[in-house]
Amino acid sequence: MLDPIVAFFQRIFSAIGRGIGLVIAWICWPFIAAGQWYNGRSWVIKGPIGIGLIGLVGLYGYFIWQATFWTNFNPDYVNAYNLAARKNDAGLPVKAASGQTTPANTCERSAIVDVTADLIDYNVNQNAWISSMILYKAGLFGMDWDNTPWLDNKASFQRGVNEAVRRTTVELVDSLVRMRGTSGINPLLQSVRSKMQYEETNWYFGLSPFGPLTPTPSQYRAAMVDLRAFNGELAKCAATFDARADNFLEFMDRIASSIGSTSAMLRERSENYNGGFFDTRADDRFWFAYGQLYGYYGVLSAAGADFDGVITQRGLTPIWTESIKQLRASLRIQPWIISNAREDGLFATHLATMGFYILRVRSNLVEMRDILAR
Repeated sequence: MLDPIVAFFQRIFSAIGRGIGLVIAWICWPFIAAGQWYNGRSWVIKGPIGIGLIGLVGLYGYFIWQATFWTNFNPDYVNAYNLAARKNDAGLPVKAASGQTTPANTCERSAIVDVTADLIDYNVNQNAWISSMILYKAGLFGMDWDNTPWLDNKASFQRGVNEAVRRTTVELVDSLVRMRGTSGINPLLQSVRSKMQYEETNWYFGLSPFGPLTPTPSQYRAAMVDLRAFNGELAKCAATFDARADNFLEFMDRIASSIGSTSAMLRERSENYNGGFFDTRADDRFWFAYGQLYGYYGVLSAAGADFDGVITQRGLTPIWTESIKQLRASLRIQPWIISNAREDGLFATHLATMGFYILRVRSNLVEMRDILAR
């Protein structure tokens, strides 16, 4: 009695098996055909092609390794700066501790500048800059890696960190180091801003425009050198850092706008694409936002040291401390697979969760801005 049912399922599974076999054969056919052609050639042809294939395999191995493993990733990286021990705002003459002396003409370095330079170092020296690697640009059989579930998370994270770095370098030039907006632009920081606006995906050669290019990591490394040179000048009191309340207000306002745009990006993806674990663009959005918060966690922690006088005088210490705690809390979200499910669905919705943390941080920044504006 059960024989017809068993036979029915056997036919179904047999058809599925034949279908899978045809798909595998279709995928493998070009490689099999190429292998047969290769075996029929002489060593004069085989040798160069074989060497090229070995080089390509090595290049892919290096790319996959760099895109998969994150060197020196540490959500608690801010602790290494020991910012709580600083006694001076950035740019002010260094005050000697009790019983100690300091060299003449010594001013406090900017923690913001130090952290920004170190974030660039983390992105392009401690790790390879993924977005401009030739195999990342080539994609998966021509498909942009950002449109696949693989090998794009680190690139998105790096671009998020870089977004925080770019915004910070712009604000350094426009307001933080200028005395009430009347002094000239510092040439080192002007150079930094220009270099950090450089295209993120440039390799050694480009098609539009056609010709050789300076690769992106080289430009960012040069910006890092200029940042550290500026802080060297600041330590010698040969440069300025104007730690005023209105500069701090403007800085908070610009960062709030920056992460507000990211929140809107997450909301748009979360509301319009509910593919759950099959949304191949959700991971890009998530790790970009994560990288941005990773960068701003360091930058804002440093700003707390550079503008400690303003924060203390305006009574911002409690809300400032809470903002930094919330930034650190957002970095605890490190899922293996990003899900963009419906908010009332059965599965996690990591984009909405990240958006919630971003909005909490932004809310505190806006509140501090309003307090400073009174």
